[in-house]
Amino acid sequence: MIPFLDLGAAYRELKSDIDAAVQRVLASGWYILGPEVEAFEAEWAHYCGAAHAVGLANGLDALILALRALDVGAGDEVIVPSNTYIATWLAVTAVGARPVPVEPDPATHNIDPARIDAAITPATKAILPVHLYGQPVDLDPILAVARARGLAVVEDAAQAHGARYRGRRIGAHGDVVCWSFYPGKNLGALGDAGAVTTDRADLADRIRVLRNYGSRVKYVNETQGVNSRLDPIQAAVLRVKLRHLDAWTDRRRAIAAAYGEGLGDSGLILPVTPEGIDPAWHLYVVRSTDRDGLQQRLTAAGMGTLIHYPIPPHMQAAYAGLALQPEALPLARQLADEVISLPMGPHLAMSSAREVAVAIASEPVR
Repeated sequence: MIPFLDLGAAYRELKSDIDAAVQRVLASGWYILGPEVEAFEAEWAHYCGAAHAVGLANGLDALILALRALDVGAGDEVIVPSNTYIATWLAVTAVGARPVPVEPDPATHNIDPARIDAAITPATKAILPVHLYGQPVDLDPILAVARARGLAVVEDAAQAHGARYRGRRIGAHGDVVCWSFYPGKNLGALGDAGAVTTDRADLADRIRVLRNYGSRVKYVNETQGVNSRLDPIQAAVLRVKLRHLDAWTDRRRAIAAAYGEGLGDSGLILPVTPEGIDPAWHLYVVRSTDRDGLQQRLTAAGMGTLIHYPIPPHMQAAYAGLALQPEALPLARQLADEVISLPMGPHLAMSSAREVAVAIASEPVR
């Protein structure tokens, strides 16, 4: 069996260090925020090349609180990718704003910067690009449009830990960058966890207040906040794993290279990496006109795959109120019908990756 992702492998590799970190928190008696969270925030900000990091309960909260800190709310519009996990859209509607979807570049599956300007209206308040699959979106043209139009840029980097755009790590290109440390991410906790990074001290301060009931002094509430605090135990685990993130990313890159070499004649549409983009390879996503048949064949061979994502947000019942017909966003719909994610992770054996490639190439798509 070749699993899509072995979640327990990271713990087995780092068991002694993770156990010691958890025991340190348990013995400290400090179970909400405190020095462990502050230490991770400092280390994560430094890693991302950002001035500030704020630990939060999960990645969706990171998006929501980032938008709230930017005063995005009712009556506003936010540019979002049509091809993304629904959390990107959920954050926009959670603050009362309207998501305005923009179609992807078919080569990268990321939002197409060339289509953004036409989607902007007087109600547009922010652009929310996603670094999908761990591949950075082309940020320069997005930032240029945002600056010219006076818009904020909130980056959804839930899959992009360690990725680089034009030589610089994702973490502070836009106004605020939102992270998930869900267990399956490149830097994953042992439960839900999230954060934002930013160079803007005002946004970091507002998000710190919002995450803690709208309070910076106990029992003094200056705004209507929420409870979205990074757990110290998760912070301690993330601190251990962060020390290995670059090595794990290198392993992912080697697996991606092996797939690229082994699938060259498979007939599949393979990932495209534009110049200046250094992906983190959270996922290795290929396209097939017979995606379901390919998945069935790999499943029968004991090889795990997943579909990211089978139903675009505009076709979900959750967004029926937007009255967008399935054909309104044809590229998002086409990708949803054709994409399949192959096994990927830092603990996937190179021999297993090659075995998957051989299994696919043995029956090329015609």
